[in-house]
This record gives sequence, C-alpha cells and structure tokens, in this order.
Amino acid sequence: MKRSPTRSKEATHERIVDVAARAIRCNGYHGIGVADIMKAAGLTHGGFYAHFPSRDALLAEAADRAGFESVQSLQRLAAGSSGPQALQAMIQGYLSKGHLESAETGCHIAALGSEMARQVPEVRHAATRRLKETIDLIARQFPDWGQPAARERALVTLATMVGTIVLARAVDDPKMSDALIDAALKHLDPISH
Repeated sequence: MKRSPTRSKEATHERIVDVAARAIRCNGYHGIGVADIMKAAGLTHGGFYAHFPSRDALLAEAADRAGFESVQSLQRLAAGSSGPQALQAMIQGYLSKGHLESAETGCHIAALGSEMARQVPEVRHAATRRLKETIDLIARQFPDWGQPAARERALVTLATMVGTIVLARAVDDPKMSDALIDAALKHLDPISH
C-alpha cells in the first residue's frame, strides 16, 4: 500500500525537524546549515523550501521539538512516582552521566541556553514556551504547588540543574565535572531536606 503524498510530505517534514532538533543541541543554532540538515535527513538541499519558508522557521520548529523532548524526558523520569520521589527521579536523571554525555538528545536549555538570546523571536518563543512547561512540571512536584513559593523553588531547582550540566560539560577536568554534579545532587535532594 502506497503512502499518500500528504502523509509522505508530513513524514519527511517530521524527519527534517527531528534531525534539526538533534543537530542544534549538538552543534548550536549557528553550527548547522540547511544543506547539512537535509543531507542528514537523507534529502537534497533543493527540497528544503517545500517544507519550510526559511531557515528560521526550521529552527523554531527544531527548538520546539527539542524542548518537547526535554519535557517528555523529565515526565518519563517522574512516571510512577509523585511529590519528592518524582522530583528526586527527575533531578537524578537530569544530573546523570548519560545526560551529561548526550547533549544531542538532552535538555535543550542546557545545550542552547547561552545562544537563545541571540535568536529570532520565533525561536526564542518556542524555547521559552518549553522552558515554562519544564518549570511547571517541576513546581507540580512540591506539596505547595500553585503557590508562589513552589514556583520559586522550581525556578531555582531548574536553574541549578541546567547550570550544573552546562558547567560540567564546559570543564576539561572529569573530577571537577563529577564534583559539580555531586554537589548539585546533594543540594537539590528533596527527600533529605
């Protein structure tokens, strides 16, 4: 059975966005070109404009996809638990060696945060929307969810998690990287506090 042209175009579009979402987390917004993304998706550069009006439109979709995947990852970590146990699972998973070593599939904020301020409004909006979802997901794990204090703790928790991964990736000293992660895990542990 043949796919309809519309379904085939949608599947191709999704493949391009998937490739771009990985690529921006790995190489940054300016570290990738349309030709590279299309080649990685198994397509020719000429077909790009059949799917996107501009490179910025692709980057906005890629930022949204990367953010969506980040939120989903935290939700999976928290699944089956609630409150402090769910928050602990999210923190431990986020601050894991696997996440540290997998920028291309990891948190969009940790991979792209320093570049977001220099992006076009559509890209910044997509990234901001997913950042807000992440903050809300963390805030929902606190017993006083819905109160300003829970949101504030979620902001500090996320900022600490993201900052830790950024710093741990930045240094060339594995012991320092481990020390950063260990300190953040100890400080953020919701069960021992």
